[in-house]
Amino acid sequence: MATLPLSPTSTFPSLFCSNSNGVGFYKFRSSLYSHHVSVSSSSFPMAKTNQSISRLCYLQTQLPKSGNGCSWIQDNSLCHSVSTSVECYQGSVCYALPTRPAQVSTVEDLFEFICSGPLMEKLGMSPENVANAIDKWLAYGSYLCRLFKANEMELTIPQKARFYHYYIPVFLWCEDQISQYRSSFKEGEEIPPFVIGFSAPQGCGKTTLVYALNYLFEVTGRKSAMLSIDDFYLTAEGQAQLRKSNPGNALLEFRGNAGSHDLELSVETLTALSKLTKEGLKMKVPRYDKSAFSGRGDRADPSTWPEVEGPLTVVLFEGWMLGFKPLPTEAVTAVDPQLETVNNNMKAYYDAWDKYIKAWIVIKINDPSCVYHWRLQAEIAMREAGKPGMSDEEVRDFVSRYLPAYKAYLPTLYSEGPSGSDPKRLLVVEIDEERNPILGY
Repeated sequence: MATLPLSPTSTFPSLFCSNSNGVGFYKFRSSLYSHHVSVSSSSFPMAKTNQSISRLCYLQTQLPKSGNGCSWIQDNSLCHSVSTSVECYQGSVCYALPTRPAQVSTVEDLFEFICSGPLMEKLGMSPENVANAIDKWLAYGSYLCRLFKANEMELTIPQKARFYHYYIPVFLWCEDQISQYRSSFKEGEEIPPFVIGFSAPQGCGKTTLVYALNYLFEVTGRKSAMLSIDDFYLTAEGQAQLRKSNPGNALLEFRGNAGSHDLELSVETLTALSKLTKEGLKMKVPRYDKSAFSGRGDRADPSTWPEVEGPLTVVLFEGWMLGFKPLPTEAVTAVDPQLETVNNNMKAYYDAWDKYIKAWIVIKINDPSCVYHWRLQAEIAMREAGKPGMSDEEVRDFVSRYLPAYKAYLPTLYSEGPSGSDPKRLLVVEIDEERNPILGY
């Protein structure tokens, strides 16, 4: 299948129409915008609504055509490096052409759908803001459709919610944080990359979110790097030594909890990334092979590590326990006596990880038991795809080694924020059992 990316300045198949009031607008040939979401009139002052619709009337007339004028046929050079860089996480990017005629719907439907998103108030995005940037929303949505192999003409409501209520709003928040950060430097100064930390339980979709954000940064011309705390697990030999040093402690028998990471490697990596401020500077970033040693894992061969090149704009650093704070001994032993050693190990993690992070995105869940169901779904999908995956019982055992830490540390993370975090640079996104955002604060 041909690779056919769509640039941010591409036109969309459309018909210019006018409504009963004589207001012109564009109709897009896509069922992507066919779902109508009711929005309270009180949230749309009449003056702003008229201004917003006026913006929608002419937004397409300002977008230049390229190639042969067909919005589906564009030069693919823009996305070549992106599809290559993300393969190490999720595989290649697929772009699909529509296979049948699509329903005609107005862009006003999408406008209302976007404005009804649960993160809009927290991000300070008014209907007027959305209307003024609607061309960007459309372009970002098209990119995400192609990235996740979704047919733009037949998006489901959950897919629309994931893209327009979650990924794109978070991306715009990240862009704003980066702009504020970069504006604090004087002209000509070298600007270290902005490190954004993503703290979220396993299976809730944080890696997919980071993957989407990394892609959007790349296609909009900003170099980014992805890191996970998983990349810094001890080698197989180091894990064996950890097990030997903590006999009978199930929380340290396998990788995962504080103490099972190579903190020296993480400091070296984050420090080196901060120095990629010039064109031509390159470095390889560590990766971990979870399938090695029958699933016990080992550090991947350095020859397979992906290479990143400066000047980096942003580093996206994700992990299930990022931002966890050590607690009084009696607080953790009340949850599980085995946590005492883990809690002591955690005291070194701020200097190794958290102090490098300039802004935080915390994905909040209400019930840690969701982790088991999400992990089970992932393992079943791996088995169905013909890849090695844990059995249901192995999943239960695996997750049980993380639940004590969730029960002990998540309440403090949610009430106080991550270690050293600035409230102005913190976004908390509460999600439901389907991993969809329901609140932002």
